[in-house]
Amino acid sequence: MRFSVQSLVFILTLQATIINAQTQDSIPSVKIGWQVWMVKNLNVDHFANGDPIPQMRTAAEWKKASDEGSPAWCYYNNNLSNGEKCGKLYNWWAVHDTRGLAPKGWHVPTDLEWSLIINYLGGETIAGVALKNTFGWDNTKDGGNGNGYNNSGFSGIPAGNRVNNGNFTLLGKIGGWWSSTQEGYTVAWTHFLYNEDPADHRSSSVKGCGFSVRCIKD
Repeated sequence: MRFSVQSLVFILTLQATIINAQTQDSIPSVKIGWQVWMVKNLNVDHFANGDPIPQMRTAAEWKKASDEGSPAWCYYNNNLSNGEKCGKLYNWWAVHDTRGLAPKGWHVPTDLEWSLIINYLGGETIAGVALKNTFGWDNTKDGGNGNGYNNSGFSGIPAGNRVNNGNFTLLGKIGGWWSSTQEGYTVAWTHFLYNEDPADHRSSSVKGCGFSVRCIKD
């Protein structure tokens, strides 16, 4: 059976649409208030248009990307097993790239969208407990339990971070997530959960640092 060029283009477009739909539907998600969030940290190594996102392993490579404002990702301590549990760490230049970090049908939340989930869960002082997973967090300094209740279903995990100079820190103790909103030329808004308290912490972070990404449905 022979097909015209137009027919082949239609078939290929239809196949791509089906694959994209399957990909969107297969992403684990949870509805929190009127928003739909991923329940796992992003773990992609290509932009939405198919271009690869550069992986920066050494501290020198990571710092160079930070200094140049170039997109980058890594596994915590460059260990694949950390990626399987925690997803990838991205700098903000990957978040901000026009090629799109999020899968089709999703986007990296703005700072305002982060504030909506925090307010829905009771405000900054207590929202962290609802966002933190029920396991995986280090115990607090006084011997208490660093885990949360996860009654939101967000399942926040302590993936640690990578400082813009290339050092890795605080695996098991913090989870930090980028927003797509910049606070200034060199910094952007992030939200942190800590093992030592029940709060959500909003902070401006240097764009060259590496943090986790959670996406929200369009």
